[in-house]
Amino acid sequence: MNLYYLAFSPRGLALAQKLAEALGGEAVRCGGPVTLGGWTAEHFAPGAGLVYVGACGIAVRAVAPRLTTKDKDPAVVAVDERGHFAVPLVSGHLGGANELARRIAAACGAVPVVTTATDAGGLFPVDDWARAQGCAIPDPKRIKAFSAAVLAGKTRRIRSDWPIAGTPPAGVELVTGGTPCDAALSFTDPGPGILWMVPRIVMAGIGCRRGVPADKLETALEKALAAAGIPAQAVAAVCTIDRKAHEPGLLELCQTHGWPLRAYTPDQLNRVEGTFTPSAFVARTVGVDNVCERAAVLGAAGGPLLLPKQAGDGVTLALARMAFGPDWKWNR
Repeated sequence: MNLYYLAFSPRGLALAQKLAEALGGEAVRCGGPVTLGGWTAEHFAPGAGLVYVGACGIAVRAVAPRLTTKDKDPAVVAVDERGHFAVPLVSGHLGGANELARRIAAACGAVPVVTTATDAGGLFPVDDWARAQGCAIPDPKRIKAFSAAVLAGKTRRIRSDWPIAGTPPAGVELVTGGTPCDAALSFTDPGPGILWMVPRIVMAGIGCRRGVPADKLETALEKALAAAGIPAQAVAAVCTIDRKAHEPGLLELCQTHGWPLRAYTPDQLNRVEGTFTPSAFVARTVGVDNVCERAAVLGAAGGPLLLPKQAGDGVTLALARMAFGPDWKWNR
């Protein structure tokens, strides 16, 4: 999470700087060229944490016009300038505002004022858990029914295609196979009404000719994901060679989906162990015999290829999977 702190007084700025030093991020004071609206607009993006060191009302009025959906809004936390209270206001679970408030509280001695119903009741927050496990939720509207059942004291059944370490929390039962479930951790949509959680553990390795537009890269990726039976929500990052780090089409593709672009040197790619589809032309041109497969595997920390090199229309593409070992923790 990229953290940004906005203060409104000298005391508030001192606290913001203290938090930035402890948790990371950038702290500034409102005034002059730094305006409340401009600062909010600049940093209001998925994956960000906006910390307003001042009154809750200031933060609420600043972000209200920009709110969209809980899976896209950033974490928003208000902290009073004396560091007594840290209040998560927006995206408590999926955006990580509850956890951010707890981290802020630990850093400055504040009380985290967490008001989401499952947290207040000490119950299993499925969306917080999904975020902590690095999962996407393609249809966040399904969270409400799951959480409402938990609040009503009903046991919810979760199926996972990966072993989950530890003991399920109260109110949760781990089921296997074809047993009916209320939520599923899987690459496959479990069906209507079932909460679907997708681990973001797939790396897309891409090589391309100069100037290939984003729409062609998008089409190639869609075909590759479909061939491998992988949903787009499972992609964690796009990986390539360093000479493509500023390729406009790749940058646009990543920006559209909110994926980081990881670029590796030929030397790094050459050191990746495994059996890859070689190309003498590519080796002569960029200094490594294969870009897409090696980049995908390197990005996946040596994980296996899910889909070998696919080539066409100026694009080469491969998919690799990172190791994934979920547990029952939701507070990291």
